[in-house]
Amino acid sequence: MADIKYESKIGQIAANDAAVFAVLSNLENINHFRDVIPQDKIQDLEISSDRIRFKVEGLGQKIAIAILEREEYKTIKFGAENLPIPFNIWIQLKQVAELDTRIRITVKTDMPAMFRMMFDKKMQQGLDQAVDMLCQVPYNNM
Repeated sequence: MADIKYESKIGQIAANDAAVFAVLSNLENINHFRDVIPQDKIQDLEISSDRIRFKVEGLGQKIAIAILEREEYKTIKFGAENLPIPFNIWIQLKQVAELDTRIRITVKTDMPAMFRMMFDKKMQQGLDQAVDMLCQVPYNNM
């Protein structure tokens, strides 16, 4: 097993850091986007302000992603529960102007080296796509 760290590209959000933090640090805001969650892949979705639980097709058991720590306007740290490979996710925010907040997602996992070759490219693509998606959220209108 090896500690592996993945970092997304840096995205630009047209909102201030307080608005972005308010949305991303409360997982209940996922309810605004429930209609885009693929029902064939994710079932039994339970959402609270600090945790989401769901079943993933083919996994069998419910997994969860929980907020472990919030540093106001700067960082939100998440951890996964009930997964065979542990991982943590950080969302980092930095306001550089009034309506210009930069965002980066970092994932740290303890993954066997043989899996790393299979996941490296997909993980990087997935993180970059997640940043692109988060940059499109209407933070000032939520």
